[in-house]
Amino acid sequence: MQGAPTSTPHKLFAPIVKATGQAIGDYRMIEDGDRIMVCLSGGKDSYTLLDVLLHLQKRAPVRFEVVAVNLDQGQPGFPKDVLPRYLSELSVPYDILTEDTYSVVKEKVPEGKTTCSLCSRLRRGILYRHAREIGATKVALGHHREDILETLFMNMFFGSRLKAMPPKLQSDDGTNVVIRPLAYVPESQIVTYAAAKGFPIIPCNLCGSQPNLQRRVVGEMLEGWEREHPGRLNNILRSLTRVTPSHLLDAELYDFAGLSVQPAEGDKGFDAEEYPEREFLSGLSELTMLG
Repeated sequence: MQGAPTSTPHKLFAPIVKATGQAIGDYRMIEDGDRIMVCLSGGKDSYTLLDVLLHLQKRAPVRFEVVAVNLDQGQPGFPKDVLPRYLSELSVPYDILTEDTYSVVKEKVPEGKTTCSLCSRLRRGILYRHAREIGATKVALGHHREDILETLFMNMFFGSRLKAMPPKLQSDDGTNVVIRPLAYVPESQIVTYAAAKGFPIIPCNLCGSQPNLQRRVVGEMLEGWEREHPGRLNNILRSLTRVTPSHLLDAELYDFAGLSVQPAEGDKGFDAEEYPEREFLSGLSELTMLG
């Protein structure tokens, strides 16, 4: 079942729209006159992102364009007709790019090793270049809440870094602004919505690459936490918005060496935590732009 978001039960789409609207507002992802290039892979996340942006385009108090872009990387068996047909039915402006990065990756990466890292770098370069060519002011990606949290723990466990996936950033080449409007959206909501919509999913394993096993383990860990302690993942995500540098260990973020014997504001080391009245991702209120 394809078509506009209104064909799907409102109860499935509404929470996704609300969370996306809050993320867009919190990080000023979309501004008046933006031309947003939506990177459409053919997976559940990017289909959902496109639906939400098309929905907001009709209701937002700011004007913005949406252009869908897919990159055909030359993987054997890639169904070239699926996305053009789907996007034409939606009457969405789109571009299909064709670059044989598959051959490059197969040549450079030893047999049995994952190709995802090199493949993604090549893909980013091509998409950033196209964004400049079409005058896009923002490049929208479909990463959701779990993608951000998996990245956080992957960096902690295997890279010894406290680093996640930002909702908005300047691209590697410094010429594009990348946004992740689904940053607050739980993956489970996307899975349910995508199933109800019946999106024509294109599998991501056409190149024969094995998935990142470490990321899969981290993902299963997060799923277990949420199953046993509902709300834990939102609490972890919330913590990324309330960072206290003086209570971490990075001397470049906080001047530990320069602390005086008598702190100007007194010793607050054992004071109770104070939390703001506004709870992040708690009872997401409707934003003006949602109509």
